[in-house]
Amino acid sequence: MATTTKQSRVATSSNPLRCAILISGSGSGMQAMLEHQQNPNCNHITTVVVSNKPAVAGIQRAQNFDIPVEVVELSSNLQGNERRLAHEIAIEQVLQDYEVELIILSGYMRLLSAEFVSRWESKIINIHPSLLPDFPGAHAHRDVIAAGVKKSGCTVHYVDAGMDTGEIIAQCEVEVADDDTEETLALKVKQFEHILYPLVIDAIASGDFSSLNFG
Repeated sequence: MATTTKQSRVATSSNPLRCAILISGSGSGMQAMLEHQQNPNCNHITTVVVSNKPAVAGIQRAQNFDIPVEVVELSSNLQGNERRLAHEIAIEQVLQDYEVELIILSGYMRLLSAEFVSRWESKIINIHPSLLPDFPGAHAHRDVIAAGVKKSGCTVHYVDAGMDTGEIIAQCEVEVADDDTEETLALKVKQFEHILYPLVIDAIASGDFSSLNFG
């Protein structure tokens, strides 16, 4: 389903929407996005990948596509909220340097502050491995299995100050089999994440969400 028509501007393949992808780990979803952007008709590009951790596999994946990578670690000299805000200020400087218009979270394992989100309102997108609003948080597959539900999936949504509470853009369902484990369900859902997420960014860049009206 698609429930929104927000956008920054109408982009084209000749004037694509400039995106940053934020990662914390392997970057498999990021790679799917970068592969999609190789299409000459794609209306968005990744100008920079930002990792909050050094030496993760996603860094090499991005470099394989010749995408600039900036590692922005948390300061070891600060604590608490001061540390968090300083980290976000450093990230924002990178975003400004690369003239970023849209932030794509792809396995980024830090919650963004309300102040950061307010400055980038409707310009931060996340994908979550459940059918929100059900099963938010870091252990969605575990919680789905424990609940015994028969359907799960993935949700692309705008990011707000809560945890997985932002406005839903699109969802895709998968069946949960009786013998599914967290690992098998994760693999099943990830296949659809890698398809849905690039299509949503296409829609945001074009301002046309009609193609996302599927179950």
